[in-house]
Amino acid sequence: MAAQTSTRAGKHALIGDVKGKFDKMTSAVFLDYKGMTVEQATTLRAHFRKAGVEYKVVKNTLVKQALKETSYGAQLNDVLVGMTGIAWCYEDPSAAAKVVKAFKKDQGDAGERLKIKGGLIEGEVLDAKRVENELATMPGKDELRAKLLATFQAPLQQLVALLQAPTQNFVYVLSAKERQGSEG
Repeated sequence: MAAQTSTRAGKHALIGDVKGKFDKMTSAVFLDYKGMTVEQATTLRAHFRKAGVEYKVVKNTLVKQALKETSYGAQLNDVLVGMTGIAWCYEDPSAAAKVVKAFKKDQGDAGERLKIKGGLIEGEVLDAKRVENELATMPGKDELRAKLLATFQAPLQQLVALLQAPTQNFVYVLSAKERQGSEG
């Protein structure tokens, strides 16, 4: 009886842990890794780690229990069938999808075996196609920062150019006057 209680407590703790991951994530990608070797799965995990993505294989029933009180939990029932690995992103929502897309492209046989089952971003459930076509092509956090910085810099660059224009024009006038004086 004590063994059942500790197992039940362990399951509740695991459900709470999974629920916590979904609560703080920006996006999640659900994967079917059936047919991949341990070495291939280890390579995939290394790519995820490098991108700041947390990847874990969790029993579908535990994920369903963790998500039963969410607005999207029921929509994921079709996704949570068979072998399921979950990649959670906490900062860059497109990171996991980009890693999967690159892995599928670069890893040949292993890439063909890895299947996207679906995704989740801001409470919206995405099918496999949308994960690959939309989520994986979203600009990353660093790209967005660069664009924002460029947007902030553009008016300043224009201001500097406007402030320098009178000085440049004055130099051009003096230069023309000097040429005119040396010719005449």
